[in-house]
Amino acid sequence: MTRQLRVNPIACSGHGLCAELLPELITLDEWGYPLLVDQPVPAGLAGRARRAVRDCPALALLLSEPSGASAEIQSQLRRTAQARARH
Repeated sequence: MTRQLRVNPIACSGHGLCAELLPELITLDEWGYPLLVDQPVPAGLAGRARRAVRDCPALALLLSEPSGASAEIQSQLRRTAQARARH
């Protein structure tokens, strides 16, 4: 299944961990916020991409199917809001 990395710019705090874990697909801008390549995640990097998503301290990174990005982003926004409400 083809997956693509997405970032929720509202949730992102610019920690930069994602770029450390997956420099092949993520660079940082001058303020430390992620810049993602606009291409599907190669199969050989899928495990590392999942780890970057899982380890994001702000829960701002997600993997989605390119065609279902809108629904996936909405789901991620809900999870982020729920996680923040618990803290």
